[in-house]
Amino acid sequence: MVKKATAKVRSGGMKTKSKPRAVAERRSDAGGRRSSDAGMGDAFIKLLQSPLVADLVAVAATAALAALAEHGSTSSTGGTRGKRAGKAVKEAGKAAAAAVGRRLGNEMDEIRKAAKASKGGAKA
Repeated sequence: MVKKATAKVRSGGMKTKSKPRAVAERRSDAGGRRSSDAGMGDAFIKLLQSPLVADLVAVAATAALAALAEHGSTSSTGGTRGKRAGKAVKEAGKAAAAAVGRRLGNEMDEIRKAAKASKGGAKA
C-alpha cells in the first residue's frame, strides 16, 4: 500500500506554504539616474581627489592621533576602561575638527589676500 507524502507538523506549529516572492522591475535607463547626477558624481570624485581635501584629511588624522596618544599616556588611572576610551575618541574628534577648522581658516585668509592683491593689480 502506498502512502501519500505529507509534511510533518511539529507540535504547536502550523504548516507553512511558500508564498510567491515579488520580482523587482528593472529599468533600462541605468537605474533611473538623470544625466545631471552623473556630473555631480564626477564633481564629487574630483573634489575628493583635490590636494586641499588630502591636506585636510592628513591634518585631521595627525591631530586625532596626537590627541589619542596624549590621552593614552596621561590618563592611566581613574575611570573604567570603556569610559576612558570613549572620552579619548571624543577628544580626538574635537582635535581633528579644530585642526581642520584652523586649516580651512588659513586657506580662506590666503584666498582673500590673493583676491585683494589681484583687484589692486587690475586697477593699476
